[in-house]
Amino acid sequence: MTAFNPEAATGTYIDGLGADALAKAADYTIGNHWLLLWGLLVSALVTWIIVRTGLLDRLAGKLSARGFVVRTWIICAVFFLISTILTLPWTLYTDHFRQHAYDLSSQPLGDFLMQGGISLIMSAIFGGLFFLGIYALIRKTGRRWWVWSGGLAAATILALLLLGPVLIEPLFNEYKPLPDGEVKTALVAMAEEAGISEDRIFVYDGSRQSENFTANVSGIGGSARIAISDVALTSASLDEVKAVTGHEIGHYVLGHVWRYAIIFPLLAIALFFLADRLYLRFAKLFGSDAEIGDPRGLPVLIFIVSLFSLLVQPITNALTRSGEREADAYSLETAQLPDALASALVKTAEYRYARPHPVQEMIFYTHPSVEKRVCNAMEWKAANMARTKSAAETQSTP
Repeated sequence: MTAFNPEAATGTYIDGLGADALAKAADYTIGNHWLLLWGLLVSALVTWIIVRTGLLDRLAGKLSARGFVVRTWIICAVFFLISTILTLPWTLYTDHFRQHAYDLSSQPLGDFLMQGGISLIMSAIFGGLFFLGIYALIRKTGRRWWVWSGGLAAATILALLLLGPVLIEPLFNEYKPLPDGEVKTALVAMAEEAGISEDRIFVYDGSRQSENFTANVSGIGGSARIAISDVALTSASLDEVKAVTGHEIGHYVLGHVWRYAIIFPLLAIALFFLADRLYLRFAKLFGSDAEIGDPRGLPVLIFIVSLFSLLVQPITNALTRSGEREADAYSLETAQLPDALASALVKTAEYRYARPHPVQEMIFYTHPSVEKRVCNAMEWKAANMARTKSAAETQSTP
């Protein structure tokens, strides 16, 4: 009997997509990488337009009699409104028309714009409040404001994690308990084994925005939940759904959300430190006379943070890839469905090229490549064939 070869099995899975599908996925993925650069240039252009037209300067003049809190929040909120409107053509291309061109979405334009409007209102309100906090820190703590920014970022992240599943996510999708049936029976059993209540597992209408095969974990404490897109339930086998849910349960049980709640505030401190040191140079470059503590300079401050967020992306991506590997390992050890996990992962290759160059993966990928993840599943299968065979024989015994 020929020994099981993990590399050959991986090749079979990936090659099974077909050359055309792989080429299309590569084109889409590489295009996404270029969009990061072009998006930064769009951001620079929008910053330049807002600064040079003096929109915020005139608004600040009209609000000069208002108190610090009201004046600052209105200026910040208006900035988010203006910048979102100016970037709308770019957003339509990247998030709507391009997704349709690659058959990754069927969302009507009207629905896309309606949800964009909701996002716009939320970014104006909550983005304005966050930067009101930043400017208050600059005002109260002086040159050390960036140190305290980590605390504000941590509080903001925790608030979003707590309220996201309750107040924010339902604005964009409908979340329901799993319907009765074999899928619910299987997933509830998996959840109970991991110590998760069955009322923490939901299905949502992810097909409204995307045809991507996906699931996610969100929230903390009483709001924490596992949500599975209806795309997964309609285009996957029961074992594939179990394998993917095992992955998400892994995120839940391993507490990955807390890892990010600690790391990202530290990253915020670093980004705001750089912004503090480089602000005057960028302000001069864009033609702004606003000091760093003046909300009229928010476009420049946002651009600096965006620039360095892009530059540190390899670091943040490495952290998320680590969590994804751990969640895959958890699924393999608990669900013990390596082939189902592999076939489910292959379905994500249409929007995340399966065979990137190692440097491409290191810089741009938030998940390990599909090829690596499938190979890990096949290596687990090879190492545990005796155990899985024994379990299968036990289940088939009357």
